Amino acid sequence: MSSSFILSCCCLLCISLHTTGGFMAYDLIRCVFNSTDASDIEYIYSQYYNKVEYARFSSSLGKYVGYTEYGMKQADYWNKDPSELSTRKAEKERYCQHNVEIYQRAALTKSAKPYVHLSSTAPSGGKHAAVLVCSVFDFYPKLIKVHWTRDGREVTSDVTSTEELADGDWYYQIHSHLEYTPTSGEKISCVVEHASLREPLVTNWDPSMPESERNKIAIGASGLILGLILSLAGFIYYKSKTRGRILVPSS
Repeated sequence: MSSSFILSCCCLLCISLHTTGGFMAYDLIRCVFNSTDASDIEYIYSQYYNKVEYARFSSSLGKYVGYTEYGMKQADYWNKDPSELSTRKAEKERYCQHNVEIYQRAALTKSAKPYVHLSSTAPSGGKHAAVLVCSVFDFYPKLIKVHWTRDGREVTSDVTSTEELADGDWYYQIHSHLEYTPTSGEKISCVVEHASLREPLVTNWDPSMPESERNKIAIGASGLILGLILSLAGFIYYKSKTRGRILVPSS
């Protein structure tokens, strides 16, 4: 699988601060991009005073825009200066495009392997008796392929899937559902293909026992082990208390 992908919305920021007498003025430079192509990069230069943006230059517009009375006067002044406009327009290539290429090269070399969890659930309706859910977590980059096989053959019907869902921390998750009617002896697998994997990640479903029954057994076994531990602890405590006592027979 190709490791190429598109950064849906990223920014490079540069901030310079100036303070005088308790007031604060600062400049903010942003490079907003979807790819390294020049047409997908926007250079934005903003000027702020006490957290209020009063003027902005955008490479998409090719000029300054004012947002306050003072900002509009300044924008009009700068827009009449060919040297100022030329300098700002050149920043898209000098600052943005150069750094975007570095940023994307660094990002493309990073990846995170997904992990898979298979579960079953009762269908809300339909012609099938069960639904398998293949949940894939914590993978990066976003591009991924998830599909099902049944006895080694790819399943193309009765399959639904979510989009890649962003976790908000650069990782993604996706969930694929397979409606099916269990058949004795069959082998159902969830197959994941991703840039971080050298070969597809295959996770087999064990239909020998429903998940609810496996959970009951696991809970029962845990309770039995805990009971044995408590019984043993009680026996040891009892023996330690009775050790060294002398029993006097009653007359």
